[in-house]
This record gives sequence, C-alpha cells and structure tokens, in this order.
Amino acid sequence: MTKVLVATVKPFIPESVEKIKKIAEEAGYEFVLLEKYADQGEFIDAVADVDALIIRSDKATREVIEAAKNLKVIVRAGAGYDNIDLEAATEKGIVAMNTPGQNSNAVAELALGMMVYLARNGYNGKAGTELKGKKLGLHAYGNVGKLIAGIAKGFGMHVFAFDPFIPKGVIESDDVGCIESAEELYSTCNYVSINIPATDETKASINYGLLSKMPAPAVLVNTARKEVIHEDDLLRMFADREDFSYISDIAPECKDIIAEKYPGRFFFTPKKMGAQTAEANINAGVAAMTQIRNFLENGDKTFQVNK
Repeated sequence: MTKVLVATVKPFIPESVEKIKKIAEEAGYEFVLLEKYADQGEFIDAVADVDALIIRSDKATREVIEAAKNLKVIVRAGAGYDNIDLEAATEKGIVAMNTPGQNSNAVAELALGMMVYLARNGYNGKAGTELKGKKLGLHAYGNVGKLIAGIAKGFGMHVFAFDPFIPKGVIESDDVGCIESAEELYSTCNYVSINIPATDETKASINYGLLSKMPAPAVLVNTARKEVIHEDDLLRMFADREDFSYISDIAPECKDIIAEKYPGRFFFTPKKMGAQTAEANINAGVAAMTQIRNFLENGDKTFQVNK
C-alpha cells in the first residue's frame, strides 16, 4: 500500500490534517502523521518506508532523503522550497514540489498588518503616521506581490514593482508602476516589500547599496527569507539612518543587537507567521496532498521544482 507521511514540527491545524487524511484514504493510501517531533532523528526514522512526504518548514536534508528508501515525491506545503535538498532528491529520482499561491493571501495580509503596526508605533498611544500617500515598492511581483499591491492600493498607497521575470504590461495592467531596476525601486519608495526567494543569487543581496538609496522615512518589509538580507549592512543602515526601520516575520541573526540599540524601529514576529492562518493551512495542505495523488496516479509534475 502506498504510504504518505505528513511530517510537521510546526503542525497544520486539525481541519487541514483531516482534509489531507481524507484525500489520502480515498485514494487507498496509508496516512501517517508526525507532529511536533523533538529532533531530526525522529523524522529520519519516520521516512524509512514512505512513498510520499508532505512538509512545511521541516528540513528534508540529504540524510532524510537517503533514509527514505521508497520515496517518490516530496511536497513542501508553501511557496519556498529551500528546506529541501534538491540535489539529493534529483540524484535519487525523487520529484520535489511546492504549492505556489496557496499561502499568498496570508503573507500579503501579514505584510500590510506589520506596516500598519509599525506606522502606529505598536499602538502605544502616541501619534503615528498613515500609509495613505506613501510609496510602496514590491521587490518581485509574483503571487504575494500582486496581492500586496491590491491591498496597499486600498490603503491609498502608490505602488511600484520590480521583477525582471514579469512582463511590463502585466505589472502595469494592475495599475502598478513598473520599475526597471532594483536600484530605482529602492530610490523611489519609502516602503519596500521583499518577496524574493532565497537562492544563491539572492542571498545577502539586500545590501547597503540598495537600502541607502531609500528616501526618508525608510521601512524595509521582509516576509520572504532572512537569508536575502546582508545583516552587516542592515546594522549599518540602522546606525547611519535614524529614519530607517525593519519589519519581518523572520527575525535576523542580529535581532538582539537591533533590540538593544534601536527600540521602536523594528518588529519581528516570534516565528515565521506568513502562512499561519486557518485558510492558508487548509489550502496548502489540501494542495500538497492533491498534487501527490495527481503525480502518483497520473504522472502530473506541474509543480516540480527540481526539473
């Protein structure tokens, strides 16, 4: 019998688990759930005889993949997939997938929520500022960027985007200004929302050269990955620009320094919160299980990321 493992140290909500289980059992698959496991060894033991694997923030390392003797497909329930060792998966002929778009609205709402929270000084009773009339730059215009743009325009923000992979006409058709370079985006906008993945090309790419171009007051918003930020340059910006603030749903390694030296100029969620809504949980979980079934039964590789 085909065996599907859902391994989530950060669990899906119960409703999502039930929906995933129902799809698996309707297909005649054995369903196994590993939640809140204490160490990576439990994960490694659990994958030994599974055919398919669903993860969230869990690390599908080379060690995990090599321990999974029957594994045919891994699906990361979410957009980012840097927690899967793609090289190891490819070497073993395992298809790796993500579920793009399923968490996007949750991430977009969080981005705007953090902007409002910072603009109103954490609701501390003192006068803050409004988002209306401010310029928002979107560094990448994928699923999340498009949704952020729609919400931000509802606040009355002027929205611009830079994405070399999206045609200018597509961006402008959404009443969003198309910017030709990252440098121009940062020099134009008070707020910049980072929506890029963590790749060899993008890691540490958000540096002082870009950040220092931002007009005052400058707010950097990160709902992507902490690895895309050059942290030494981030600290330099805090030191050089009293008008600069940073908000993120994943705290940088230098968070303690920022908290000590620059109170009131940052906000970090206690853990990555972009996909932490009931709707996103259900959407991503159901999509992941559906993609597994479509792959195993029909060979559908639509969302494969290790081609």
